[in-house]
Amino acid sequence: MRRYLPLSKVIDGFALVAKDAVIQRRNRVRTVTVQANVVDGLRPPTVFVEIRPLIKAIKLPAGYHLEWGGEFESAGKAQASQGREMPLAFGTMLLTTFLLFGKLRQTAVIWTIVPRAINGVALGLLYANLAFSSTAMLRHLSLSGMLIKDAIVLVEEFDAQKADGLPQDKAITAARVSRLRPLGLVAGTTILGMLPLLADGFFAAKAVTIMGVLVFASILTLISVPVLYQAYLRKERLADKQAGHSKASVVSAKGAVAA
Repeated sequence: MRRYLPLSKVIDGFALVAKDAVIQRRNRVRTVTVQANVVDGLRPPTVFVEIRPLIKAIKLPAGYHLEWGGEFESAGKAQASQGREMPLAFGTMLLTTFLLFGKLRQTAVIWTIVPRAINGVALGLLYANLAFSSTAMLRHLSLSGMLIKDAIVLVEEFDAQKADGLPQDKAITAARVSRLRPLGLVAGTTILGMLPLLADGFFAAKAVTIMGVLVFASILTLISVPVLYQAYLRKERLADKQAGHSKASVVSAKGAVAA
């Protein structure tokens, strides 16, 4: 025969206990994720640089540790991946440059100026008060190829002018004058195309990197490449001077005989 019993005869009572319905884990470790939005008008990389030391100063309980995610984590993974592939990429470009000229000194002229392009990136980002984000780093690496291309064009023009019979000093002057307009127009059009991106929070660092590298690289190409060419090809320059002196002596001797 069925009988109904009060619930109090079976249990001692009710109690509300709060529990996490979902336990988030990362790498099998319990994780608490904190997210925040950036106020309009501020850029995430700039804000991150300011708040990072403040958050790292917070004392965590025993057994807890702090890790950064988001763009910072993505940039770290991208840099690690690029670090593994970069030696192969730059080694291939170096070999291609050497095969193009077949001479070590011309290749050394071109590759000496490549690391100096970082100066343009640093000056541009400092002036715009932006951080060196992952997009800026990718764009800087890609523009290194453009800097190499401009240097190759100029060095090849030096060699072509010398092959036409000009002394090294005059060949460098003639080559700089003939290549000034093409190099300037290429850099100028690209810089003007980056101006609309300056108002975008995500692409601003990329645009400033492109503009800074192109401005600095154009000046660097027209000034440093001729100087390095003269320094690395010193024997050819001295040979041209000696040939000029010998020619002048011959002309003077002929003049003396005629007198």
